[in-house]
Amino acid sequence: MEESAARHQHLCPRQILGIRIGLAGLRVLGLIDSTYQPRFQNSGKRLLTIVETDGCGADGVAVATDCVVGRRTLRVFDFGKVAATLVDTLTGRAVRIAPVPAARPLAVQYAPASATPWHSYLQAYQVIPDAELLHIRPVQLKLSLTEILSRPGLRVLCQQCGEEIMNEREVVHEGSVLCRGCAGEAYYQFLPSGKAG
Repeated sequence: MEESAARHQHLCPRQILGIRIGLAGLRVLGLIDSTYQPRFQNSGKRLLTIVETDGCGADGVAVATDCVVGRRTLRVFDFGKVAATLVDTLTGRAVRIAPVPAARPLAVQYAPASATPWHSYLQAYQVIPDAELLHIRPVQLKLSLTEILSRPGLRVLCQQCGEEIMNEREVVHEGSVLCRGCAGEAYYQFLPSGKAG
C-alpha cells in the first residue's frame, strides 16, 4: 500500500481494491504463496495483466503484480470497471477478478465507526476476506496471447501517413497497409493548419 500511495500521491479505496485484485489473482494462478512470496525466480514477463479502467484501481493492480505498460506486461482495455484479468503466459491460465456489486455496503458493515463511507471503504477493503469482497472467475481470452503480445521487432510503415506501426497493429484495408488511425479508428483529428495549438 505504501508503494501504491507513493505512486498515486495518496491512498484511496480503489487502490486497495486494485492491490487486493492483483494479489488474489497471483495466488489463484499459483504465482505467489499465502505469505505473498513469489513461487518462481526470474519470472520476468510470465504474467500479463489486463486492467479494465485507468486510474486508482489500475495503479493498485500494477503495484501488486509488478506489471507495467513499458514492459508490455500491463494492458488497459478501458471498460470503466475496477476489474482485471491476470494471465500466466507460460500455462495460458487466466482469471478475471472484480469486486462484488455489494462491496460498498459491505465495507460500511465492516467499518461502521468510520467518519464517512469513503473512510469505511478505505479501512474495510483492507480486511474483508477475498471470498466476500471479490468475484474470482477463470476465463479464456478471446484473443490469443500471440495477438495480444505480438513479437518484438515487427515494424511496417502506414501507406497513408507514413508513420511506423509496431507489434502487428497494422490494418489491411482494400489492399493497403494502414495504421488504425488512417483506417478510421483515430481518437484524434488533425487541424487544418497542421500546427499544434
